[in-house]
Amino acid sequence: MTLLSLESIPALQEEVRALAAERGAVILAHNYQLPEVQDVADFVGDSLGLSQEAARTGADVIAFCGVHFMAETASVLSPEKTVLIPDLDAGCSLADSITAEQVRAWKAQHPGALVVMYVNTTAEVKAETDYCVTSSNAVQVVEHIYATHGEDTEILFGPDMFLGAYVEKTTGRKMHVWDGECHVHAGIRPRDIADMRAAHPGADFLIHPECGCSTSVMEYVAAGDVPAEGVHMLSTGGMMGWAAAAPAGTTAIMATETGMLHPLQMARPDIDFVAANEAATCRYMKMITLPKLRDALRDMSGVVKVPDAIAERARLPIERMVAIG
Repeated sequence: MTLLSLESIPALQEEVRALAAERGAVILAHNYQLPEVQDVADFVGDSLGLSQEAARTGADVIAFCGVHFMAETASVLSPEKTVLIPDLDAGCSLADSITAEQVRAWKAQHPGALVVMYVNTTAEVKAETDYCVTSSNAVQVVEHIYATHGEDTEILFGPDMFLGAYVEKTTGRKMHVWDGECHVHAGIRPRDIADMRAAHPGADFLIHPECGCSTSVMEYVAAGDVPAEGVHMLSTGGMMGWAAAAPAGTTAIMATETGMLHPLQMARPDIDFVAANEAATCRYMKMITLPKLRDALRDMSGVVKVPDAIAERARLPIERMVAIG
């Protein structure tokens, strides 16, 4: 990653905005992106919020500052749009943990089961899926399935095992859960939470359900070791909602990718946000830079286009996710 000087950032941002206007482009950026990329975006949010924005935008071009599966989702939802990603190699360790072939084999072992896949998957995997979910609506979608398809519905949930365990604990029901993980979130362990609790007594915990500490913290709460009122299991969008309502002077320990600190601090400079693990950085998210975004808009490069046959099948589970909200 090329380090930019502080002097060059405003000029690059101005160039990016001018190119976006010239191309009729909307810039979407995930909460984990570099601060200078977030600051130039038209919309910053979590996977669900960005999917909803991609579905409703009137722009001709979507410049997606995130990882590849997110740009694919935008292409599926807006097939008539041109979707660009500033670096085609910006992948995802979680999306790489399951393939369409593995999903088909899993379904063959459980005929009649419904497949629920985290949005952090390839379009090919989504094409084998009944419902997509994000961390903000996974519990809601699974409860919707039980309500509409029957209490004894068999569910194949993947690929994130920590999110799956969180959904199982919250709903009180067992599912078949794939053994996949995000390398960044898996690295946030219960020890990190214990250390931060000791360093910041009385702090609130904002914990992403992908984190390796998530189910352990739920057990701490159940045992009374961590006050329930101070623990918030939230998507990154949910963290922004929490920040909007929190009292000034609060200290909050944030357990997710460290890029999330920027939008939280921008929204609430009067709250002390602390990373649960300073090393929780996604190298794939950080592959997107201002110069690469500038080049993509200038050259119309990094086009992501999901083949029609796959897009048609992948659209239904994504639309179900967006509709359930």
